[in-house]
Formats: sequence, C-alpha cells, structure tokens
Amino acid sequence: MLYPVLGVSFFYLVIFTIGLLAGRHKGAETAAEVLVAGRRIPLWIGALTMTATWVDGGYLNGTAEAVYGRGLAWAQAPWGFGLSLALGGIFFARIMHRNGFHTMLDPFQRRYGEKLGALMYGPAMLGELLWTSGILAALGTTFGILLGIDFRIAIVVSAAMTIIYTVRGGLWSIAYTDVAQLAMASLGMALCVPFVFAHFSSLGEVWQAYQLKFPDSCGFFPRDQHGLWMDNACLLIFGGIPWHCYFQRVLSSPTPAVARRLSLIAAVLCLLMAIPPALLGMAGAVYDWSGHAPSGDFLVLPQVLRDLAPRWVGVLGLCAVAGAIMSSVDASIYSAASMFSWNIMHRILRPSEDPALLARTNRYAIVVLGIVGTLIALNVRSIYTLWFLSADLVYVLLFPQLLVVLYYRWASARGVLAGLAVGLVLRLGGGEATLGIAPWIEYGPDFPFKTVAMLCGLLTTLVISRLLPGGCRPVPWIE
Repeated sequence: MLYPVLGVSFFYLVIFTIGLLAGRHKGAETAAEVLVAGRRIPLWIGALTMTATWVDGGYLNGTAEAVYGRGLAWAQAPWGFGLSLALGGIFFARIMHRNGFHTMLDPFQRRYGEKLGALMYGPAMLGELLWTSGILAALGTTFGILLGIDFRIAIVVSAAMTIIYTVRGGLWSIAYTDVAQLAMASLGMALCVPFVFAHFSSLGEVWQAYQLKFPDSCGFFPRDQHGLWMDNACLLIFGGIPWHCYFQRVLSSPTPAVARRLSLIAAVLCLLMAIPPALLGMAGAVYDWSGHAPSGDFLVLPQVLRDLAPRWVGVLGLCAVAGAIMSSVDASIYSAASMFSWNIMHRILRPSEDPALLARTNRYAIVVLGIVGTLIALNVRSIYTLWFLSADLVYVLLFPQLLVVLYYRWASARGVLAGLAVGLVLRLGGGEATLGIAPWIEYGPDFPFKTVAMLCGLLTTLVISRLLPGGCRPVPWIE
C-alpha cells in the first residue's frame, strides 16, 4: 500500500509544482489577462487544454460505466461532446472572438442589458458546479477502490490542491497543468488496456461475449428507446456548446482563426481519448467476476484497474484518472468564478475599472465555488447522472438563448424571459429523481422531453420577440 500512495503523491506534487510555476507567465493584471490570459495562449496549448477540460473523470469513468452497464450504444458522451466541439468551432468560436468578449455572458449583457444578461449566470453556474461535483466523485471512487482509502479524503485533497494553484496562477496555470495531465491521462489509460485484455484470448472473444450480453445495444443505435437515445444525443451535442469552459479557451486564443482550429483539433482528440475507457468497460462487462462484480456501474473502471491489471499499472491508471479530473476541476471552477467576477460583481454589484479588484474578486470566487462543488461531490451517487444533469441545464436554457443572441437580430428581452420560462417549466415537468422532483407532466418513458423543452423555449423566444419587440440594444455582430 505504501508504494501506490507514494506514487500518487509524487504525481500530485509534480502537477502542483507545474501549476505554481506556470503562474509566472501572467502579464500585468488587466481584465483580459485575468479572464482570458491576455488572449496569448497558442494553438497547441489551446487545443490540448480544451481536450483536457472535456476529458475529465466523468468522461473516463462515465464512458466505462455506460459501456459496462447499458451497452455501447448508450456511451454517447464521447462522440456527442466531440461533435459539440466541432459545431462550436464552426458556428460560435469566430463570432465570439471577433467581438472581443471576455465571457460567454458578454453578448447577453451587451444586447439585453447587465441585469437581464446576468440572469443567464444561474444555469451556467449550476451546470459548472454539477460538472465539478461529478468529476470529483469519480476521483473519490477510484481512490477508494485502488488505494483502499476514504473517498472523501481523496476528494478534499484533490480539490484543495486544484484550488490553490488555480488561485495562484489563473488561466496560465490551468493551461500548462492541463497539458501535463492530458499526457498522463492518455498514456495511463492506453497502458492499462493490454494488461486487462491479457485475461482474454483475443479482442474478438471479448466482442462476441459482449454482443451476447447486450444484443440490443452493442451497436451505435439501440434497438429500442429511440426517443430517449435521440434526446440524450441532442443534449450532449448542443448542450456541450454553451459552457464558459469552452469559450474561455476560445477567447484566450490569439485570433478567431486559431479559436476555430483548436476546437476542431480538440474534437478529434476527445474521440480518441474515449477508446481506452470504452474497452476497459467492455472487458469488465464480460469478465467472470465470480461473485465479486462491481457493486455499482460507476465503480467498474477503478475495479477493473484494481483486479485485472498489475498493481503498478493500476496506480498509473489512477494517476491518469486523477490527472483528467484535476484538469477539468480547475477549468470549471475558474470559468464559473470568471463569470461571477466580471458579469456580476464587476458589471452590476460593484462597477469598477480596477483590474486588481477584478483579480481579487476572481480569487475569492474560485475558493467559494470550489468549496461548494466539493461539498456536492461528497454526497453524489451516480457520476453519469450528474454528468447528464449538468448538461440538462445548459441545453434546455442556455443553448437556445445563445443561438438567438448571436444570430437573431429581432430578439427582445421579453422574448428571452418567455423562452426561459417555457423551457424551464417543460423541463421540470418531466421531473428529476436526482433532485427529488416528481414529474407533473406525463411525457412517457421514451419521449424526448428535454429536446422538446429546448425547442419550445427557442420557438417561444422567436415568436414573442417578433410580437413584442424592444428592450434590446443594436447587434453589431449580426451582418
């Protein structure tokens, strides 16, 4: 037990040191430097930090969980988020960068005014917190199984280290640690696969056994529940776009062209990073556990690493998961804090042009939001559920409004409020067991109600904006 703990401790020390040293790249404390690293992050770092942000513990553990528990067809997040990055690069990256925005909320405040634009912070912040909690929970379960320690200790220690170097170095620390963490995640996961598959005679044997276990969901499409499958797919593809984690990297690029290219590169890298956890989840699904199968689907990845790989390989796999998680926790916390410090505090509660005050507010927000996300993670049950729930909020509420504010010249404040209200009511009408909300609208088990809620909110915004115009400013980015 001593050597695995020492190995993980050394890995944490390396990442922590990189994070602190990277803070030296910060320039003078201007608003652009605090929020988007002075728009100086080059293409290769931008593409890698974008990939590392998306390939988190929820991505790795959640992919293995879906493949193991429901079948390959339900592991939709890898290609769904890959497509979201590609679409974001094609349709959103250039227009956001070209207008010099600092956060994802800037176009809302520039067009609808500071207060109405700040209303979008609610679902954006909740989405980031739920995402942070889900990936921290993935780390805790992995630590608990592989090292035999209390998962709460792993969550608290990892969150504390991430908060410290994020406060110290800002976006530059996040970028450089992301590069190191992504390298560790890719090498660690890839190394585990051949050792795990050594328990089987061939990959073909695993695939045949897997087809027998999941005859209805071993392909790309399931044979039933098509409505639910399409609902989840649309949620991941379009709900993966309106995240400030994404736009912070887009806006930190030197030019709009670089912002677009890094999105497309990251889309390909994300798809490649899903292959090892999918294979490990498949191996766990067909392995003869002899009564010692994982007690929950979300535990399959750490248990496969513990029981089907040599000890030292399992520790490298643990470091891979830890690296992926830390690379996303810092990005998520920093993006939520940036929106609060710039769009809420700096623009509404305490208007100021002082960049030092902005930086100080940002640091305080990082600490507070990091603590809140950690507390949620300590009470999580399903990693994949939290992962989807975080995307729910931004898909139903933020995606249609981001589309409207950037591409619909007749949008009005009244239309935005009506669209938000309709989308929220229809989404909550389907209930949410994770939050203890009972459904009050009978959609049916295979009805794509999340996509319907999003489309109804979008349609309401468009119609009401034309019928009740006014309450918005000119839109110079619409040509």
